[in-house]
Amino acid sequence: MSCALALAAASGGAAAQPAPSELVVSSVVERIAAADRAIAGPDRLVVSVRFTNTTQHVLDSIRITSPVPEGAAYVPHSASGPGSEVLFSIDGGKTFGRPDELVLPSDGGTRAADAADYTHVRWALRAPLDAGASGVVRFSTVPR
Repeated sequence: MSCALALAAASGGAAAQPAPSELVVSSVVERIAAADRAIAGPDRLVVSVRFTNTTQHVLDSIRITSPVPEGAAYVPHSASGPGSEVLFSIDGGKTFGRPDELVLPSDGGTRAADAADYTHVRWALRAPLDAGASGVVRFSTVPR
């Protein structure tokens, strides 16, 4: 299973722009069978995204975005990315926010979005990424 990724980086305080030649990103989707976990329940897919600054300078304003795989639902509180703020999209990756900011129309009003509504996960690194540095971010999903 493949996942399309988006990323952006800026160097020297410039506005964030796509920088695929400066930041190498790879994604792995791993199926964890329920029998292999201590907690019973459905199989899980774990999406892991590794990124590396291949330049000789510091990159800042790094944002890494991964879609939730088709046919899967995000597992609440499963996104991890040391030193990053995790944001979510409910509109196909057009806009992002914290879970408490996301609302959907419902019966003439609105309702709070829940984890099953998330279409994309974004990690915004809080600190610049040093030359040659790398990291990993990840999240889990379950079949819908």
